[in-house]
Amino acid sequence: MNELEASLIIRAGAELLETASGDPRSEEGYTAVKANLSAALEDIANALGNFEAASPQPSRSTGWAQDLRRVADDLAGH
Repeated sequence: MNELEASLIIRAGAELLETASGDPRSEEGYTAVKANLSAALEDIANALGNFEAASPQPSRSTGWAQDLRRVADDLAGH
């Protein structure tokens, strides 16, 4: 699987999560949902870091990765 294919899976998962959140079941499993989102954001931040490291030109990915890590920490309650 390449980066584009992986990013499409992330997008599809986000769309499914958005749809599912439209009918929340009294916060059923919300703690686990936040933990899963936190872990996913950490992985996305790491991927952005990998892209930045492989790029010959600097971009804003480093800042985005830091922002994602802050959100991940907030979701995890750190």
